[in-house]
Amino acid sequence: MRMIDYCRVIDYVLNKGKIGEIYNIAAGNEINNIQLTNYILKGLNKKKDCIKHVPDRLGHDRRYNLDIQKIKKLGFKPVFSFDQALSGTIEWYKNNQQWWEKLKKRS
Repeated sequence: MRMIDYCRVIDYVLNKGKIGEIYNIAAGNEINNIQLTNYILKGLNKKKDCIKHVPDRLGHDRRYNLDIQKIKKLGFKPVFSFDQALSGTIEWYKNNQQWWEKLKKRS
């Protein structure tokens, strides 16, 4: 989901949701880490040899999954597909390097 979808869904829940109810916000996509990594590398025109495999940590989560049935029942649908949202995010980081480079230097 792109930021505009997150803003839209928050507004949607505020206006159509039930007070006190909890709504998981997600797009309902499922992709594994290596697929996501490869997609990002492709968007950055980087080779797969940039990947550094590390051992799993103790208690490593095998899957993250949010139940989005309540948000679907409200009728919310994202504007952007997963591909559009991720491509837009990659482009933002490519076009705003001066912003994130400062943060990288601080850490």
